[in-house]
Amino acid sequence: MTVTSPGTPTGRVRLTILEWLKDPAAYFPAGRRRDLAATGVTARAVAAKLGLPPRTVRAHLDLLARLGVLRTRRIRCRVHYRRDETRVAEVARLFDKGW
Repeated sequence: MTVTSPGTPTGRVRLTILEWLKDPAAYFPAGRRRDLAATGVTARAVAAKLGLPPRTVRAHLDLLARLGVLRTRRIRCRVHYRRDETRVAEVARLFDKGW
């Protein structure tokens, strides 16, 4: 796995995704009476907003999920992603301490 800094385009994409998923209702349209904070957002919705191919965005989302900062939930045939606020806070504390 390649580690990228927040200054790289890849790092910025991931930080943008994490920021959007902090308050998904502000960035994504709610579909079918769903609470986006509870159910999460699909890779397709994130890809459309970023203007990147869904396959590329899924790779970013899957990496963030493997790191534990995103949780996944399958609804019908789609995977929805949402932030794990506890894990995000733990990671932020690690960086604040100087890793």
